[in-house]
Amino acid sequence: MSAAGSPEAGGEEPVRGSARPSGLLDVLRVASVVLDTEGRIVLWSPQAEELFGYEAREALGQFAARIMVHEQHVDLVVKLFADVMGTGQSWAGAFPVRRKDGTTRLVEFRNMRLLDDRGDVYALGLCADQSTVHRLEREVALSTRMIAQSPIGLAVLDTELRYVSVNKALEEINGVPADEHLGRTPREVVPGMDVDALETATRRVLETGTPVVDQSTIGRTPADPHQDHAWSVSLYRLENAFGTVLGVAVSIVDVTEQYRAGIEAEAARRRLALIADASGRIGTTLDLDRTARELTEVAVPELADIAAVDLLDAVVQGRQSSLGPTESAVIRALAVQGYDSAEALEAADPPGQVARYAPDRLVTQCVRTASPVMLPEVKDEDLARIARSPEAAELLGRAGVHSYLAVPLIARGQVLGALDLKRTRNPLPFTEDDLLLARELAARAAVQIDNARWYQSARDTALTLQRSLLPSHPAVTGGLEVASRYQPAGATSEVGGDWFDVIPLEGDKTALVVGDVMGSGIPAAAAMGRLRTATNTLASLDLDPNVLLEHLDKITAGLDQAIATCVYAVHDPRRRECRIANAGHLPPVRVRAGRPPELLDLPTGVPLGVGGVAFATTTVDLEPGDRLVFYTDGLVETRRDPLDDRLGTLLSLLEGPDRPLEEVCEVLLRTLHEPDNFDDVALLIARATTPD
Repeated sequence: MSAAGSPEAGGEEPVRGSARPSGLLDVLRVASVVLDTEGRIVLWSPQAEELFGYEAREALGQFAARIMVHEQHVDLVVKLFADVMGTGQSWAGAFPVRRKDGTTRLVEFRNMRLLDDRGDVYALGLCADQSTVHRLEREVALSTRMIAQSPIGLAVLDTELRYVSVNKALEEINGVPADEHLGRTPREVVPGMDVDALETATRRVLETGTPVVDQSTIGRTPADPHQDHAWSVSLYRLENAFGTVLGVAVSIVDVTEQYRAGIEAEAARRRLALIADASGRIGTTLDLDRTARELTEVAVPELADIAAVDLLDAVVQGRQSSLGPTESAVIRALAVQGYDSAEALEAADPPGQVARYAPDRLVTQCVRTASPVMLPEVKDEDLARIARSPEAAELLGRAGVHSYLAVPLIARGQVLGALDLKRTRNPLPFTEDDLLLARELAARAAVQIDNARWYQSARDTALTLQRSLLPSHPAVTGGLEVASRYQPAGATSEVGGDWFDVIPLEGDKTALVVGDVMGSGIPAAAAMGRLRTATNTLASLDLDPNVLLEHLDKITAGLDQAIATCVYAVHDPRRRECRIANAGHLPPVRVRAGRPPELLDLPTGVPLGVGGVAFATTTVDLEPGDRLVFYTDGLVETRRDPLDDRLGTLLSLLEGPDRPLEEVCEVLLRTLHEPDNFDDVALLIARATTPD
């Protein structure tokens, strides 16, 4: 019965109005025939006209048995009619009837006795074509079995979104008995699902008639209240034969496995992307601190909210390190990165700081055993084993650290330190998949860190050697005031063989030398040291600059594949002149009061070590107050700018009023030398003074 025809509460009469029939009787085309006690037809419905072929005017008043029943069945029908009329018991069955056109059709009959208000007795026959009845029976039976046996959850909601039918599969999905669904809404039965979205979609289907197919929803039901499930929901509107909206049919398929597989596939894709990103971002230079910082930048926030790279201090200093069970770990923090967690960052060791972690600390355990340490759920008592101090543990607690992971950094069989990871904002705990990803990142980064560590050690050694070989000259010698600078190469390259020297000679003369051994590292620094020693020895012989360079050329040729450029100048304050010879080096600049700075026009010569080419000596005037600026190519050469432009910039910086030489050195280095330069710089400036 439709809602419009249902009795109201309290037993009142059915609501009457324009409610449309359900259509089932029309599908069956049920015919109604009323007979009097003699078996004559007194009422004949339009459906009877259609079923038997007789119009009402032809049938009314006729004996039903004569026009409806074949002759061979008349006696049986008369007897059945008499039984119904005599006993008042209904009869149902099927037998063939004869139509007006002479054809025979099997018809289902329901016969019953009627009594009117005057006590007269009649017989009512309800008739339907048997094939139509059987077809509907089959359809109903099939539908019922399909719904009952379907592994898909099926339900029907009325126009008020109340359950009116639920199959066994949906009962199991929801974890609520079918009868407890009826009359209730999804919001009442399964509040853990995304019922807002479901109700919105259902009302839209009711209003528009447009089905919703395969809408995803995630939530929990009483069947599994502690685990999220995913479902695919489809909705379509139900209407009767007259188009009256009855409600919405709902089908629900549990797609949790596919959903989780999709999540895992996406997680795997993100892990691969993160590893690929790490391969491109970690180790872009051989700077140890920068390499460590690149690792933390890759890990945050994709893997952790706080990431730190800590190395054993002994490893940083180039020593082997192994910890016993009761030994503390002396750790140097290299980098720390955080995502919106100021307190956790404050608790971390600042980069460059050396801290001692007790044997019971988790990071100590990690580097001692060379094995990861993971706490998926950090409890309050765990914070003391993570932090370096009680104060730091309190900060971590306030920051909301709830999951912790430390992975050793191992390269070439040696434990270098640890990658330390914490989660605060990310609500998920670290998992085995996170551990695999962290280990992969740590393995890739450890090699880069180890390379940077060895490079830095070699660079520090070369730089120490380089600085030890450079002179410590007086600010004033003979007739010159002198200032100098040495700037090692940037972190992406190695220390080179640049050098300068100021050598006092007899007669108040001074030798000024600037040179550059090609190559880098310890070999270049060692070659530079030998050339500087030879230059000092030869300068004491008071040789002409060109002759001195010829001797240096022979010495350089005896070194292992060494080539160097060099400018050698001898200043004579009494003659107010400077004799200069050049071996493939950039020309010095002379700065004179009232004149623009100029590059000295000297024969360039060939580098030392080439051999077979004579050098020339050029004499230039150098009056008191005049300045000579010697430099190596690292000051002016870049990969982007033409050399002439850079030399022009150098000359422009030397223009203007006379300034202290130290200030000039600072200006030139600050302006011309770039931090990522691939070459070191030697700079020497001399100002002629008035002889005593």
